[in-house]
Amino acid sequence: MNLSGKNIFITGGSRGIGAGIAKEAAQRGARVAVSYNSNSQSAEKTLSELTGEGHFAVALQLSDEASVEKACKEVLNRFDNKIDGVVNNAGITKDQILLRMKTTDFDDVIQTNLKGHFLVTKSFLKSMFRGDGGSFVHLTSVVGQTGQSGQANYAASKAALEAFSKSLAREMASRNIRSNCVAPGFINTDMTQELSDEQRKYFLDNIPLGRIAETREVAEPVCFLLGNESSYITGHTLSVNGGLFMN
Repeated sequence: MNLSGKNIFITGGSRGIGAGIAKEAAQRGARVAVSYNSNSQSAEKTLSELTGEGHFAVALQLSDEASVEKACKEVLNRFDNKIDGVVNNAGITKDQILLRMKTTDFDDVIQTNLKGHFLVTKSFLKSMFRGDGGSFVHLTSVVGQTGQSGQANYAASKAALEAFSKSLAREMASRNIRSNCVAPGFINTDMTQELSDEQRKYFLDNIPLGRIAETREVAEPVCFLLGNESSYITGHTLSVNGGLFMN
């Protein structure tokens, strides 16, 4: 999975799964740009750990259209208007059972996890049109496939992102622009570290492989979908969940 010569942008690439994808892509030869919401120190730390040169970070607030436009313009300028891959990874959760969920909590998650990535994707399409095509990889979730109590907003945003990806794949195939999803299960990140022992045991008991994955195990499939080895794959969702959900 050689990504040499490719320019890759990763939203939310300053930590967690996004940082893992950035490290894997850089190791495979890509020039990487990552976005961060508010913690520039976290982004700088990730950049310092990347192989190669020319990597950079941009501030990006996905729920703010002006912020998305500004960040994407900066990425294109610094990449000399050549973008080969975009990883829509950033997202938020505001969990609550539906009976108690505030309208603002639902709206905020949809605005960030769905509309934000629509804006990012649209910002890079023209550049890909003028080039040799490219690859979009959207990070969804096993929760978007199964549903989850207390996460109606998050599950809806991820399921919608899968449908968005398939629609994009159909529209852009003739331009050699591909669109796929990677749907992780439970991954060893700051978010899963907050699970209680009872929650962790429940999930481990229901994962056939019997463990929580490392970020590398998501990053490698993402890099596969960014690279030329997956040139005949579009409109697909690749599940990386240890067998938690099989479809």
